[in-house]
Amino acid sequence: MQRLIWTIIAAFAMSLVFGPIIVPWLKKLKFGQTIYDLGPQSHKKKQGTPTMGGLIFAIPAIIASIAFAYNDSRFDFLLIVLVSALGFGLIGFVDDFIKVKLHRSLGLTPKQKLIPQIVIALGLSLWAYFHPLIGSSLTVPFLNVEWDLGWFYIPVMMFVLVGTVNSANLLDGLDGLCGGCSLFDFATMALIGVALAAANPDNASNLLNVAIFSGAMAGALMGFLRYNSYPARVFMGDVGSFFIGGALMGTVLVTRLSLLLPIIALAMFVSSLSDIIQFAYFRATHGKRIFKMAPLHHHFELSGMPETKVVTMYYIVTVCLCLISLLGFVA
Repeated sequence: MQRLIWTIIAAFAMSLVFGPIIVPWLKKLKFGQTIYDLGPQSHKKKQGTPTMGGLIFAIPAIIASIAFAYNDSRFDFLLIVLVSALGFGLIGFVDDFIKVKLHRSLGLTPKQKLIPQIVIALGLSLWAYFHPLIGSSLTVPFLNVEWDLGWFYIPVMMFVLVGTVNSANLLDGLDGLCGGCSLFDFATMALIGVALAAANPDNASNLLNVAIFSGAMAGALMGFLRYNSYPARVFMGDVGSFFIGGALMGTVLVTRLSLLLPIIALAMFVSSLSDIIQFAYFRATHGKRIFKMAPLHHHFELSGMPETKVVTMYYIVTVCLCLISLLGFVA
């Protein structure tokens, strides 16, 4: 537990140091956010705010997790998580780079984004499926049973991987929203990782490394919120939200806790679900809408709720659900 605490502190300190270095650098390069024309009008004032700020927490999280990891023969869980985070984060980085260079709100086309995501998701799903300590089973939360999906595990995990990454991207719509909710998610996964390690001594170092990485993410995101909370001095960009989605999915993939995601990461899934419902209803009714704007957090904003209150509401719900999730793992 001491190593986990030092990991959190180190990642937090590094992100605080990286902020004053990276933010001016992004401004100097004129890597400013181009605000979507059809978005809330209140967001127009955010035009030009530096983006790609996800580097502020991604780099410290990687450094801290590797520096404090248990470097023995059981290092492969951390490797899978890092590949997931870095792989999807790289897609987000390319997307951001195109946006800022061409000064437009859209970077890669949907097809250009989706194809590499599917390739990475396929590789990770196969890796997990054939891994002797992961396999095709999922742990059912609170019931202490496992659900073996067999070969069907591969397409299911591919769908969940791609869905989670894009859900994290959709959640990143208000200052501090994605970063704060994800902080609670990773803090929860850090505690769960410690609990699982205690219950599985034969695989303890692997599971502790998952806890170390989750703690590094939580600490780095705490530091990042210093610059991303309202009013944001920098946005995380797709490089940040994709990195978060890949990192979170990597932790539940290796711990076989993918079924826990709809609980601890409900904010992400609500964002995706509201977007899907809005699009389907719009197409079916030839232009009518259920929400004033999707994802759902924009609906609350356009209904008159201040941005800071929407973010606070999401934080409270996420914390409550994370505490409920911990009941199934922490005695």
